[in-house]
Amino acid sequence: MKQSPKVFKDAQTALADLKSGITLMSGGFGLCGIAENCIDAISAMNISDLTVISNNIGNSGRGLVKILVQDKIKKAYCSYVGGNPDLEERLLNKKIDVELVPQGTFSERIRAAGMGIRAFYTPTGFGTLIAEGKDIKIFDRPCILETALYADYAIIKAERGDSFGNLWFKETARNFSPLMAMAAKITIVEVEELVEVGEIDPNDVHLPGIFVQRIFQGKNYKNDIEFLVTK
Repeated sequence: MKQSPKVFKDAQTALADLKSGITLMSGGFGLCGIAENCIDAISAMNISDLTVISNNIGNSGRGLVKILVQDKIKKAYCSYVGGNPDLEERLLNKKIDVELVPQGTFSERIRAAGMGIRAFYTPTGFGTLIAEGKDIKIFDRPCILETALYADYAIIKAERGDSFGNLWFKETARNFSPLMAMAAKITIVEVEELVEVGEIDPNDVHLPGIFVQRIFQGKNYKNDIEFLVTK
């Protein structure tokens, strides 16, 4: 592998400058496509008061739950909280501030940040608790104002990546990760296979390396299945 300033030895070195109080985006849908090595490294760090933006905050002891149970997360933006008794307990006991966001709105708020759009109007959530305290305008129907979601860091996982940071994701594991990479100041990527520049066909690049600041070869992936269903 040719030397590249973007290539790091492992999760620990790639995440070494994380500090308490940062905003962190974490890719994944349920347990699919989560940055396992990064989450494990953060669980071993002495940091706290994190604001986490992720579709969900882990599931039954896996994923982001590892740092949730350490009380490192003070606020979470997410669209799904089911299957997570640890989050339920902290939410009911006011140990964490959770902003529930409809999934389409969640995705668009992240995309807006990456595109430089500060806010947008959407009909989703009008007439519900989601709309409380938000500006409302009438277009063809009532719409509420939603602001973009930015982050200091994003941690994402891809199937393949090259030393410049060009990425290829496998199927559903792509989920929110490319959008998060565009919305964060620093994007840290772990890959199952790290290759040389040129080994990924340009037509197969799902995220250009311009949006990636750090990348490393991951290891020991569990790739947990959230609900195993067999016929």
